[in-house]
Amino acid sequence: MDSTVKVVLRKKKREDGSYPLALRVTTGRTSTYIYLKQYLKEGEWDTASERVKKSHPNSVWLNNLILARKAEVNDQILQLATQKKDTTAAVVRKTIKRDVGIGFFAQAQIYTDQLEKNGKFNRKSADLPRINRFKEFLKGNEISFADINPGLLRQFQAYLRSKRKVTERTVVNHLVVIRTVFNQAITAGVADSKHYPFGKGKIAIKFPDSARIGLTAEEVKLLEDAELTAGQHHARNLWLISFYFAGMRVSDVLRLKWSDFQNDRLYYSMGKNLKAGSLKVPEKAMKILKQYSRDSAHNLVFPDLGRLVSLNNSNAVQSYIKTRVKSCNDYLKQIAEGLGFSKPLTMHIARHTFAQISSDKIPVNILQRLYRHSDIKTTMGYQSNFINKATDDALDAVINI
Repeated sequence: MDSTVKVVLRKKKREDGSYPLALRVTTGRTSTYIYLKQYLKEGEWDTASERVKKSHPNSVWLNNLILARKAEVNDQILQLATQKKDTTAAVVRKTIKRDVGIGFFAQAQIYTDQLEKNGKFNRKSADLPRINRFKEFLKGNEISFADINPGLLRQFQAYLRSKRKVTERTVVNHLVVIRTVFNQAITAGVADSKHYPFGKGKIAIKFPDSARIGLTAEEVKLLEDAELTAGQHHARNLWLISFYFAGMRVSDVLRLKWSDFQNDRLYYSMGKNLKAGSLKVPEKAMKILKQYSRDSAHNLVFPDLGRLVSLNNSNAVQSYIKTRVKSCNDYLKQIAEGLGFSKPLTMHIARHTFAQISSDKIPVNILQRLYRHSDIKTTMGYQSNFINKATDDALDAVINI
């Protein structure tokens, strides 16, 4: 049974006066509509030529989208005929809707919803703006996976660099999100792997090297001894607790409970990978802990999350942690300026500081246990950013002649 494909403006008027653009696939006397998730006013559409009029600001892009979608559907119909499969209206409808019925941003919505359901709020809060920047680049229009090609992604990279003025690492992070959504779409069967724009000869994703700089031992001592305001004092305490406990992540610091401390040891599971373990409580850390009340909300050591009614809602907790970390980093910036530090001071720098000072003092297998890395290669890769003695000695051996 033959099928015909026509582009039409459906007569379902929206509040803004626009109508949905759709492909009408007719098999026999039965029609199926594939909505393109694009909307036009009647005056912007040429019914006879099935094209968007040039007066529309995105006419070229939209007409290319229409041609691509129409070609996709015709290709699917041709494949059915070539394979001598049943081409009844029901079969055609099922085939084309499976292959072209979902766009990138619809799949991206599924992706971010899954992150929220899995309690990965930080990941969602980081990736959602990246998805929105891609949408902004496309002027708010939906796009099929078949249209996401290396050329388009290179244009997006140029847009991020020139218009958004972002770093190379940020550019790569945007590409990683697009790749993740694309991979999920392939797995779900809503995108064809032949359209995959990443890999050899296409878009290669490579993270640029970034400098990880921590404080020196002398700078840590200055920080420990500084006279500070109340807000700065608390921010310093959080930073030092992170440092004293082998660069503990700030999210874990803020969630510490008094019940985590037993027999002069700290027992806790890392929030990132749920790895459990214990550490000795250093005397310096003990002095800080004694500054805080044991009669606290939710049995928390630090009061930052005490305002929350419950700690059971992981999204709410992670959202509030993000707010508290920003406040803490603002105080740390003030402290760094007051002490004359030439490098940034943030909560995450506590982790880099521990790695830098420990680089020539602690064997890598012990560091693996302190960091709770599953693979020692992860520890070696992270620690390599801070091990400079061998290269420094090699340089001195040549120039000190």
